[in-house]
Amino acid sequence: QVQFVESGGGLVQPGGSLRLSCVASGFTFSIFAMNWWRQAPGQERELVAGITRGGATTNYADFVKGRFTISRDNAKNTAYLQMNSLKSEDTAVYYCATAGGRYWGQGTQVTVSS
Repeated sequence: QVQFVESGGGLVQPGGSLRLSCVASGFTFSIFAMNWWRQAPGQERELVAGITRGGATTNYADFVKGRFTISRDNAKNTAYLQMNSLKSEDTAVYYCATAGGRYWGQGTQVTVSS
């Protein structure tokens, strides 16, 4: 079975931090570049960050640059999104996905509120 299992979401205060994890199984994780996406209620899905197959190169949307860090550990079949200095505007469901869109995680809710 092919799975991307996400975890680490939750409720945090503005300025707080969360670390999202995305554990792959059922396919060869290391051959895929990875993306994190997010979608807020009533909004279009937007690309947050991307990382190459070996993890050497990363890209970020302007709205998270300097606050979020994407990383991966191919030995653990896991992608991560470290989110710092969270803002209310970051509230959304976050999804991991292979960069080509073949596989998607189930999503994890991140809520930033006082």
